[in-house]
Amino acid sequence: MDAADREKRWAANSSVIGAVALTGLKLFVGLATGSLGILAEAAHSALDLLAAITTLFAVRLSSRPADHSHLYGHGKIENLSALFEAALLLVTCVWIIYGAVRRFFTGAIDIEVTVWSFTVMIVSIAVDFSRSRVLSRAAREYNSQALEADALHFSTDIWSSCVVILGLACVKLGDLRPQWAWLRYADGVAAVMVGAIVVGVTWRLGMRTIHALLDAAPAGMQQRIQATAEALPGILDCHNVRMRYSGARLFVDVHVLMDGNQTLRQAHDLTEEVERAIQQIAPDADVTVHPEPADHAAKASSASGNAGAV
Repeated sequence: MDAADREKRWAANSSVIGAVALTGLKLFVGLATGSLGILAEAAHSALDLLAAITTLFAVRLSSRPADHSHLYGHGKIENLSALFEAALLLVTCVWIIYGAVRRFFTGAIDIEVTVWSFTVMIVSIAVDFSRSRVLSRAAREYNSQALEADALHFSTDIWSSCVVILGLACVKLGDLRPQWAWLRYADGVAAVMVGAIVVGVTWRLGMRTIHALLDAAPAGMQQRIQATAEALPGILDCHNVRMRYSGARLFVDVHVLMDGNQTLRQAHDLTEEVERAIQQIAPDADVTVHPEPADHAAKASSASGNAGAV
């Protein structure tokens, strides 16, 4: 196991530990106080735990080297993990909004706001902030979509926890001032706001994951690769650029035109220059360069034109 895999696994492990602690703490305080906002956060954290465990397994499996049945490696496992997280977020959203709407219509509001209500949410924000930073750093460094999904998950938790704290504060104010009793509905409103946040995150995460699974090319990368290759001495043209991600690894295939009269050794050296140049703009990319003689391309173009004239 190399240093990158060790750091990714450490980040995923720390995420699981934090999710276990937060889920238990939020569930206990939510049941004790009857706060729908905190119970919604507990359910969110429980799904976070499942997502974190999935990410941990995804990171471990995706690091396996390529084999005879997975020639591009196992990197797509990370993309599937991120898609699974998006589905979990959607389930969380449905549960939160259903519970809030049900409470509005039934009028069953029995919430005890204590110092523990605020304490658990403040602790949650601190833990989520720490986890999000660790995961984001590892995701950026190793271009891991699974870790990026986890980081986005916990960044969202920070904002949703802030919304819950606001809701609890409004409920407490309604208890202290009877004329403001309507503020007791703020806890349910906070729950709906949490659900709305989750919807936004689910949409962005899901679309990004689907694009990766459908082998969508990074925006603008094709033009950059063509310009980089054609700027090299000896390269007359760069075309048929194809790209696909397998987890964090980008695979690039390009065709280049060059002088067909040079030796095989010279052509090989030039293709290696193209590979190195592309890896300058796409670090750690697996680049395959197909050389074509310029005179052959010209003949093929001429033959195609003559055939069209006939």
